Amino acid sequence: MIEAASLEFLEKLISTPSPTGYEAEGQKIWKEYISQFSDKTESDAYGSALARLTVSNDVPTIMLEAHADEIGMVVQYISDDGFITLNKLGGSDSTIARAKRVNIFNKRGRVSGVIGNTAIHLQETKNGGGKQPGWKDIFVDIGVSSKEEALELVQVGDPVIFTDEFEMLNDQIITGRALDNRIGGFAIAEAMKIIKKNRKDLKVNVLALNSVQEEIGGFGARMMAYRHMPDAAIVTDVTHATDTPGINQKEHGAVKLGEGPTVQHGGANHIALVALIEKVAAEKQIAIQHEATSIRTGTDTDSIFFQRTGIPSALISLPLRYMHSPVETASLKDLEGLIELMAASVLAMTPDQVFTVG
Repeated sequence: MIEAASLEFLEKLISTPSPTGYEAEGQKIWKEYISQFSDKTESDAYGSALARLTVSNDVPTIMLEAHADEIGMVVQYISDDGFITLNKLGGSDSTIARAKRVNIFNKRGRVSGVIGNTAIHLQETKNGGGKQPGWKDIFVDIGVSSKEEALELVQVGDPVIFTDEFEMLNDQIITGRALDNRIGGFAIAEAMKIIKKNRKDLKVNVLALNSVQEEIGGFGARMMAYRHMPDAAIVTDVTHATDTPGINQKEHGAVKLGEGPTVQHGGANHIALVALIEKVAAEKQIAIQHEATSIRTGTDTDSIFFQRTGIPSALISLPLRYMHSPVETASLKDLEGLIELMAASVLAMTPDQVFTVG
C-alpha cells in the first residue's frame, strides 16, 4: 500500500510542469524528496538528477532510471493580432489540442491561455470535425489584441503545457497529464526508500537517476550513463495498456491495467538481468505481464545499454492508458508492484553479481 505522504509527493511531482528541456522545477522537488533515502544527490549540466546509496567501492553499482520530462509545446510564432502558434516538444498530439486550456511559462511565471476552437456553426464542414489539425493549424488566445501586448507576456521559445492535473478516479485508478513519466521518478524514489529501509541486506551500490530530455531522444540518460557507467541498469517507463476499445492486440500486444507491471524481452533487455527480475517476481509473488521488444524499446533503455563497453539493462514498465494525452490513466496496484519489484531485484543482487550471456 502506497502511504498517504507518498501520494502527496506523487501529486506534487506530477502537477509540477516539467516539459522537455524545462525540467528544473520538477527536479528540485524530486531531489528534495529522495535525499531522505540516499547518501548523496547531484545534478549534471543539463539537469538530470541522481541519488546514490553506497556500500563499497568493491561491489557492483546498479542504476534505477526513469525520465523526468513530459511532452508539451513551445511558442513558435506570435501574429500581429496577438495569437500564438505552437510547435511540439516531444510527441504531443495536435489532434486533441483544440478547446484546451494551457499554461505558458515565461521567466517571471505563468500566463494562462486557451487553444481556440472555431464554433461548429462556423465550420465549413458543419459536422464538428473537419480535417485533423496539425500544429500549424493550432493557435492560442491569451486575451490580447496585438503582438506588442503579447510580447509583454510571452516570447518565442516559452514552454507550454495543458492545464489538466492529477486526480484519483477511485482508490486505485489515477489520471492526469505527465504520468509519462513523472510516475517513473516517483517509483524509483519509493524503491530507494525500501532499499534504504533494508540497507543491512544491500550488497551493491545503487544509483537512482531521473533523466531529462527522454521525449526527444533519451539524451539525459546517455550523458549520465556514460559518466557513471553502472554495472547494470533497471529502467522504468510507462507502456501502452491495450485493454481499451479499438486497439489491435495482435499488433500491439496484450497489456491490462491492474494486472501488474510488464517485463520486456528482446532488444536492449539483457537476458540474464531479465531472468533475475522474473525470478524475484516469482519468489515475491509479484504479478507481472510480458512484452516483446522488436527493434527499440522506445525508452531510455535504448540510450543506456550501449554506452562504452555495454551496460546490462532491463525495462520494467507501468501500464498506462491514453499515453501522450492530458488524461493518462494508471493503476496504483501496478505501481506498487513496480516499486516492490525494482527494490527486491536490487536487494537480491550479490557482491560479485555479473550479468553475462552464454
